[in-house]
Amino acid sequence: MLRILQFIFSAVGIFFAAYGLITKDFQFQSYMMLSLGLMFLVTSIQEFKEDRKVYGWLLLVTSLFTLFVTTQGFLID
Repeated sequence: MLRILQFIFSAVGIFFAAYGLITKDFQFQSYMMLSLGLMFLVTSIQEFKEDRKVYGWLLLVTSLFTLFVTTQGFLID
């Protein structure tokens, strides 16, 4: 289940990144960052389940920072 969520969030992030690079229109960059933060969150849960706590904590802190910055971006715009 977590692998499927990780794949979905990765695909959405890649789609928004490719769209921005091809069209030079970066209006969906916040959604790309949101999907990236969610992918990091799912990956950190996987790492905790596989008992790799150092990578789990690193990914958790990274995902929380990314989600915090993205939330601020949504609220400011």
